[in-house]
Amino acid sequence: MTSLVLEPTEKAQWHALVTEAQLACQRNLDEPLESYLVFMLMRFTGEADLAARAMALEFLEAQLASSQNNEKLRDVGDKCLLFSGLFPQLAERRLVRVSYFVRLGRSAYQQLAQRVDQQADSLYTRLAEAFVPVMDVLQAMRGLSGRAVLGPLAAAELWADTGSRMALRAFAETSDGLPVADIGHRAH
Repeated sequence: MTSLVLEPTEKAQWHALVTEAQLACQRNLDEPLESYLVFMLMRFTGEADLAARAMALEFLEAQLASSQNNEKLRDVGDKCLLFSGLFPQLAERRLVRVSYFVRLGRSAYQQLAQRVDQQADSLYTRLAEAFVPVMDVLQAMRGLSGRAVLGPLAAAELWADTGSRMALRAFAETSDGLPVADIGHRAH
C-alpha cells in the first residue's frame, strides 16, 4: 500500500482493503465470500480479547452447544480465519503450526454447514472449501504494509500443509529453494 486512502464508511474501507489484497495475491473471491469477509472484519474490529482463549476449547464448546447456538461455531471458524490470515505469528507463540488454525476453522465451518445449510452451494460449505484462498487474501492484506507476514519455516510448513499461494510466495522471498511437499499435497 503506497498511500493511505480513506473511504467514507467502515464497510467501504474494508472492501477497498479486501479488493487491494485480492489483487496483491492474485486471488479472486466471489461476491458472497468477499462480502462475508468484509462483514467478518467489521464484526471483529476492536475486539481486544480476540486471542484470549484456546481455539480448541472454543471449538469443543461450540460442538456441544445446541443447534440453535450456531454463532459459537461460526465464531470459531471466523477467528481461525483471522488468526491464520492476519495473525499467523499467534501460532508460533502457541507452539502450533498455522495449519492448525486452518484445520480447526475448516472443521467449524463444515459442521456449521451441516447444521444450517440446506443447499449444496451454501455459504459455510464454500467457506470451508475456500478457507485457504480467503486466508491468502487476509495474509496479502497484512502484507500490504511491506512487512513479512510469515517467517521462512512457517511459510514452508503452511505451503506443504495447505498449498497456500501466499505461503509459497513468502518462502520464495526468503530462500533460493522451494519447499518440498508430500506426494499427497493438494494445491489450492
